[in-house]
Amino acid sequence: MIRIGLGCMGMARRNEESSIRTVDTALDHGVTMFNTGEFYNGGESEIVLGNALRRHPRDSYEVNVKFGALPGGPHGLYGVDMNPFNIRARLTYSLGRLGLDYVDVYEPSRMDDAYPVEDVIGAVNDLVKEGLVRHVAMTETSADELRRGNKVCPIKYFEKEYSLLSRRMEAEDLPTCRELGIPVIAYGLLGHGLLTDGFATGERTPSILPFLYKPEDIEPNRTIVSQLKAIADGKGCSTSNLAIAWVLQKNPDMLAIIGTTHPDHLTDALRALDIRLTDEEMQTIEELFAPGQVRGGVLPKMHYRNGRFIGFK
Repeated sequence: MIRIGLGCMGMARRNEESSIRTVDTALDHGVTMFNTGEFYNGGESEIVLGNALRRHPRDSYEVNVKFGALPGGPHGLYGVDMNPFNIRARLTYSLGRLGLDYVDVYEPSRMDDAYPVEDVIGAVNDLVKEGLVRHVAMTETSADELRRGNKVCPIKYFEKEYSLLSRRMEAEDLPTCRELGIPVIAYGLLGHGLLTDGFATGERTPSILPFLYKPEDIEPNRTIVSQLKAIADGKGCSTSNLAIAWVLQKNPDMLAIIGTTHPDHLTDALRALDIRLTDEEMQTIEELFAPGQVRGGVLPKMHYRNGRFIGFK
């Protein structure tokens, strides 16, 4: 299995043609994991992905679906629905939009303090027993919640943000996953657009989530990323490809999700699979992005109770 999957968050009716071509390109290059969510673009991601996969054999791809987030509100979500009683209905809607009889991986998008992890994962495991779901995954949870969920049923993957700019997972989550034998799916490998040539050269500054980076964080981080670009230039690759290659080489047991709706962007990202970093290059990059060097970029865990956001921890 190729270690890069396609993130489908951006897929929608407005870019359906390009999205379908991107899915075709992915499969042509051996990418078989497609990562979506019932709440991505209000369900349109599932519809477009389903239309794209309809022409391909069912055993040639894996569909991972996150559920339970409620789209809307100032930060994209206004709450979550983790009521175990509702999970079967949520899956039924997803299967209809995707045009599938089952999903390969089903995972709660967040946890709700009002519902024990055991009850949520248990409800998904009931769907596994019925053949509507093949495997259960978890995302955006604590290491303790992951352990508790894994006791209910084997957790297939643990999905979380990870990049040179966001390495919090290395402290507790990653060691826990390795102890339990759970592969990690990393997303956000390009640091919300900061780990790119355009940001390094000052040609553009991405639209950055304001609760991740303050205005005064930008230039210090740009200085660090420009040094990463210098290493990339020496290897004849882009800054983004080098950032992806670092993640995969540092963590041989990790999978990576690349989110795009453009075939050329996916093809370019796949070049990272052929990049090999020397021990010296790995050490230099480690020092550049060592703890304390990067400004901002730390999002505390979001907590919900009875569906409502109650704060960060």
